[in-house]
Amino acid sequence: MVIPNQPIGQPVEHPRATAVLFLGAASVLCCGVLGPVAWAMGKRALDQIEESNGGYGGRVQVVVGYILGIIGTILMIVFALLYLMILLGGNA
Repeated sequence: MVIPNQPIGQPVEHPRATAVLFLGAASVLCCGVLGPVAWAMGKRALDQIEESNGGYGGRVQVVVGYILGIIGTILMIVFALLYLMILLGGNA
């Protein structure tokens, strides 16, 4: 039985899915500056996946990288604020 409007075979992985995942993981693990980049690239990739109506795969990778990018950005801001407080606080 054939289901109409169903793509044949596996959808093609989005070209930036792996990059978003890598940038998101790197932002949490070592380099918080990559967080906003992963966040922006992930949002754009998610929008393109939604517009493709199943033409692109790799949605899970993009979502994980997007969320890690958000977490990395938040951690970067928190650590920057802590550093600034320590710097301005002196010898407390």
